[in-house]
Amino acid sequence: MIAEAAGELFLEKTYDGTTVDDIARRAGVGRATFFNYFGAKSDLLWLEVDESLRGFDQLLSETDPDAPPMTAVLDAITALADEFGPARLPLAVTQYELMGTDGELEASALPRFLTLVRQLSAFLAGRLGEPRDALLPRAIATAVIGAAGAAAAVWARSGVRRGPLAPVIVAAVGPVCAGYASALDEQPR
Repeated sequence: MIAEAAGELFLEKTYDGTTVDDIARRAGVGRATFFNYFGAKSDLLWLEVDESLRGFDQLLSETDPDAPPMTAVLDAITALADEFGPARLPLAVTQYELMGTDGELEASALPRFLTLVRQLSAFLAGRLGEPRDALLPRAIATAVIGAAGAAAAVWARSGVRRGPLAPVIVAAVGPVCAGYASALDEQPR
């Protein structure tokens, strides 16, 4: 109900022209109720994405323990991307010009990016036998999540004829994983 009210208001008044009080009033709730569900107005832009990203650690843990690290990474990223299709894309991404959300999407993406980097870095540290704060797992995780983010942005902005996200992710993340696999001297399965 709150998200629906926010979407309507963002389309009517733009993101910047809409306050939390406007959203709460339209949804028929109090300001405190809004903050019981959302930490910030920008969280409304990421509802579906955040829901899927919460499962990333689980996807990593479900990868084949015998798979080479970079194969496991590509498998997990592809599984995450499989959850998104043309029908499952936040309105704020497809209607960013009308809503005026472009700048806010970029700014509010950073904490999500860093969370994924931390999760992937921890996974890679375990697979590579490195300390959690070692450079190599962190560098790999940053490169992989950066490539995935670039692919997701291009996919989201590609319009109504966009297909599934996974092939776009594989096209961007696959070469990064292949490069690190080569650097790690991984043997393909």
